[in-house]
Amino acid sequence: MARSQVRSKRKYTGKKYKYFRKKRKRELERPRIDTEIGQEKKKKQRTMGGNFKIRLFASQFINVTDPNTNKTKKVRILRFESNDASKDLNRRHVLTKGAIVETELGNAKITSRPGQHGLLNAILV
Repeated sequence: MARSQVRSKRKYTGKKYKYFRKKRKRELERPRIDTEIGQEKKKKQRTMGGNFKIRLFASQFINVTDPNTNKTKKVRILRFESNDASKDLNRRHVLTKGAIVETELGNAKITSRPGQHGLLNAILV
């Protein structure tokens, strides 16, 4: 069955909403991209309206900004630290917005959305 982005069939109380139509093609959901540390792999994907998203599947480098000096450097990711978004993502070392990684400059928190933007930006913690 297709995954959809429409409203749930049930209210928070458990009562069902009135069913009035089928799913629409424009409401379909794409599979989640789980970005990992590894050899650079990107994919360009057409979205609604002829626009594009760049999907980042894996990367070894990250753009890190130092908040004190306001300078940005492209540095290598040494290892994964943590991801508070979910226990599953933390166990599988998936990079999402808010994940913390260890870099050559120190620990950095990811501020971009790699599955949507196609790059990794972070700020030193």
